[in-house]
Amino acid sequence: MIIAANLKTNFTRKETNKYLEELESFVSSKNITQEVLVFPAMSSLDDNDTSIVTGAQNAYATKEGAFTGEIGLVHLEEFCIKTILIGHSERRHILGETQAELVTKFNYYKDLGFKIVFCVGEPLEKREAGKNEMMEYISSQYKGIDTEYENLIIAYEPVWAIGTGLTPTLQDIEEIHTELKVKSSAPLLYGGSVKVTNAKEVLALKNVDGILVGSAALYTEHFCSMIEYAQELEGK
Repeated sequence: MIIAANLKTNFTRKETNKYLEELESFVSSKNITQEVLVFPAMSSLDDNDTSIVTGAQNAYATKEGAFTGEIGLVHLEEFCIKTILIGHSERRHILGETQAELVTKFNYYKDLGFKIVFCVGEPLEKREAGKNEMMEYISSQYKGIDTEYENLIIAYEPVWAIGTGLTPTLQDIEEIHTELKVKSSAPLLYGGSVKVTNAKEVLALKNVDGILVGSAALYTEHFCSMIEYAQELEGK
């Protein structure tokens, strides 16, 4: 399974390094075989001697250049980063990234062989509009994306559940993951108010290949518990 932490705009570089050290200690001591990914804030990227895969929350589709406020490939290469998060709902809905922009970014980093965690999901009004409209909305987020790319991971995140404490029912999660699996054979993560109290149940669902965790991952002991849940489930 894949257990990923999106640290968003949290933790300084010093705090992030401590976080990664604690994760590495846990993973090593418990002989964890699950894939663990961590996406720190941009200013917290660093050289980390750890088995934990560190990725970028965002980067522009360029090596370098005149793109104020952005980072490019040269900045990721400095820290040997080859994993990137693209299409997170906060990038789409708060910062206004369009599908066309996300496709450009996807293709740029795909051509470089990056591992890409590509996020899809619906806002509350689309869910309340009915299943057909909801699925059409989610399907539109796949347009232009190579769904057979070998280094692709897809994360389904119902926008209305992120940071709200609300989650779809387990049945809802399983049903939509089953439908999304038809669109791509890539590993499919669930994200949306995943926390230590529900992670084990979510991970046990059919067609859930892991989780993308936001605020709950800021508590190292909680995130480690989620990793251990995945290890236990895979061992059954």
